[in-house]
Amino acid sequence: MSLRFALLALLSVDAMTGYDLHKRFDSSVGHVWYAPDSQIYPELRKMEADGVVTAQEVPWGTKGTKREYSITEAGRDALRDWMNATLPYARFRDAMHLKSAYFEWADPDAARTQLRAHIAHYESELAQWEEQIHQIDTATSPMLNRRLAVTPEKDRKRTAAFKRYAYEGLVQRAEQEIAWARDGLKLIDELEEED
Repeated sequence: MSLRFALLALLSVDAMTGYDLHKRFDSSVGHVWYAPDSQIYPELRKMEADGVVTAQEVPWGTKGTKREYSITEAGRDALRDWMNATLPYARFRDAMHLKSAYFEWADPDAARTQLRAHIAHYESELAQWEEQIHQIDTATSPMLNRRLAVTPEKDRKRTAAFKRYAYEGLVQRAEQEIAWARDGLKLIDELEEED
């Protein structure tokens, strides 16, 4: 269900086609919730059927049309209700941490390779999230600027602060995963020295 609310949050800024939503999703909400377009388009159809968005045909190119989606008042209410409700936490799944619990089955060099890949992945994520914070701090975030343009002046500081807060959490998570993987590399070295 989080996909629905991510889409509603994006549509609360302005009306968008499915294509525009997919692009904006990847550059904003996609940092915290992954969804390919193969999930976005069916969800938009369900949302329209449920009355939380409306769609209209808009011109596209010289002869074509596209569907442009807008949030309804029911959609705004649903987004507000979701934001005010406590999340039910799902059971945790993490393949890398699962694998690490059984590294005794792996060749030490293979385990090191996996840990280095983990570090590289989170260093890449860390750079993206730090860039998002930089854009928030310098008022150069295109998506945030669009949101702030339709946000009442009294709420703009809060809106930017909460976006920054979300990315700070992602930065901290990435830093923790990098530190954890580096500790794993040290552990492998220590265990090999004991052999």
